[in-house]
Order: sequence, then C-alpha cells, then structure tokens
Amino acid sequence: MNNNNFTFTSESVSSGHPDKVADQISDALVDAALSSGDETTRCGIETANTTNYVLVFGETKNFNPDNDEVESIIRDKVREIGYEQDGFHWKNLKIDNRLHNQSADIALGTDDFGAGDQGLMFGYACKDTPSLLPAPIHYSHEILKHLQILRNKNPDILGPDSKSQVSIVYRDNVPEHIAKVVVSTQHANGANNSAKELAETAILESCGNLIDRTRTEFLINPTGNFVIGGPQGDSGLTGRKIIADTYGGYAPHGGGAFSGKDPTKVDRSAAYMARWLAKNVVLSELADWCSIQLSYAIGIKEPTSLYVDSNGDNQSIADLITESQDLTPLGIIRKFDLFNFTEYSKNCIYGHFGNKNVPWEKSEKL
Repeated sequence: MNNNNFTFTSESVSSGHPDKVADQISDALVDAALSSGDETTRCGIETANTTNYVLVFGETKNFNPDNDEVESIIRDKVREIGYEQDGFHWKNLKIDNRLHNQSADIALGTDDFGAGDQGLMFGYACKDTPSLLPAPIHYSHEILKHLQILRNKNPDILGPDSKSQVSIVYRDNVPEHIAKVVVSTQHANGANNSAKELAETAILESCGNLIDRTRTEFLINPTGNFVIGGPQGDSGLTGRKIIADTYGGYAPHGGGAFSGKDPTKVDRSAAYMARWLAKNVVLSELADWCSIQLSYAIGIKEPTSLYVDSNGDNQSIADLITESQDLTPLGIIRKFDLFNFTEYSKNCIYGHFGNKNVPWEKSEKL
C-alpha cells in the first residue's frame, strides 16, 4: 500500500456458501481421483449448483468414475457441509455428471510434467497477523471459523450459509482497529435475533483487541432476514471466490482458480509455491512483507518469469529463490507431495493459506 493511513476491506465465505459448496465438490472429486496415487491422473473439474441440482463437468485422465460413484461423492460432501433443507438436501439432489476425458493435445505437454496451463500466480505474506496474512482477510476467516463452532452447537438456529466482511483502519501501515464488520448468516425461521447474538459472539471471540466498541460498527444480517440461503437462494460456481481464497484483494491475484485441478495445473500448485516462498522470505527476516509472482507456459517446465516485490533486497531474494528452489511443476509437486495430498476439499474453505496444516504453509528458512 502506498498510503500510510488507510482503511482496507476483505471478505470471507462459509463452507455453506453456494460458490464454496461448488469448490468443495470439485475438490472432493479431485481427492477421489488422486486417491490411487497415480501421478498420471489429471483433473479439471467444474461444479455448478442451484435449487436441489448439481452439475459437474470438465475433463479427467485416468479417473473415470461411474455415475453412482460421482453421486455418492457429491451427496457425502453436501451432507458433510450440512445441507438438509427443502431447497437443497443431499438426499434429494438431481446430479448431472458431464465429466469427459482430457484432450490428447493437452496431454502432449503435461504427461512429462510440463505446466498444465499458461498463467501467472502470486504469493504474499506480511507481519500483520500470526498467519502472515493481511489482517482484513485473516479476521474475516476467523469470524466464520468461530461462527461454524457456534453453529455446531446451535444447529437449530444457524444454517450453513454465511459471509463476513471486515474493514480495518491502518495507521502507519499497522492495523489499528476494525471500523466495520459485516456478517450475514443463514438462520431458522424466526431465529434472526438469536442468530445475530451468535454472530456478535463470533466477532468478539475472533477479533480481540481490534474491536473498539466506541468506533467499530457491527452490521449483522443487515437485510433483516436470511432464512432462504445456500444454492436455493443463490447459485454457485467453482472458482468464483478466488479473492477470498487468497489475500482478500490486499495483494495481487493472477486470476486462476485453485479448486477442481490436479497438481500439474500451476494455477493451483505454483500459487501454493508462491505463498510458501513469500511466507518464508518473511520468516527468514529478509523482509517484513513480500509478494512473489511466477508465470508459466503450457507444456514448458521452467517458469517464464519470477518477480519479487518487498521491503527487502528484491534482487538478492530473487537470486536466493532461483538458486535454492526447483520451480518446475514436478519440483513443486515433489516438494509438497501434492499427488499424495488427498484433503484438498477440506482445505479449500476459509482460504487456502494461513493457519492450516498443509505442506505449502510449512515454515522453513530459505
């Protein structure tokens, strides 16, 4: 940020948000595809959902599930998320499976672990929070994590669908206090007041000293009612929450979504690598904040560029990365053992980065 004093806003969504339901279904199918351990498996899986309907489509290689298997994976995931309402119930879904085989033209470049697509990816880390994420996205996620805990205790009050939004005032580039926090949470009919109380509890439990009751404005279920939610109230698509998945808009995003893709797809794996690099630049005390860009060409193994921006010595950091890290798709896959990681669906909620037990968040000195 160029200004020393500013207000910045980020948002997060719950596991029951329609777009995030789509991400989890796509990644549940990726998890199933990778469970064989076959590194020739490829996936590019998209999901769309609306009232009691789920469509999955896209391409796969060496993963050819029948309709019953696809339906079982989807119903299990929707049940896990908690949808048992009239307009979206795991038992009553109509499921349309349109998966097909991967193009042989794409396989020409990716069978030997060339990049699965062209594109650019960013990673970012800073000292705002213990997660090394910018404060607005960090606290947006934390609110919804706490709200989920409260939902588990109060399933008769809170529904699966919710969103949070946090606006933080920075002074001298340091988070000072939360100016506004918005939470919209689905609730049972007639339970709006109880839902508001639980949402306020989640905010207070997760945001700590950044809440100043004399200056922080709470906007909870500002429309006054949120009974109809999830895919019944709004359709969902894979990859439509890429900013919530990353840095909340505080840092750049290359534009590619993560979910539904096998690790040869650099939209996913190289974005994980860029985050790992940025995080460990900061942990290695080479900079207080760091942004990393990588770019690739389909079928080509080496990145087409590496860019470093930080408050440290950017050229020295770039040289260190180039000398110490294998940035090819296969190098990234091996570093994080991504073909043996089969919990993508569990880790695509509340962002892909931060306080997560995943290989790309491991702390290491560069």
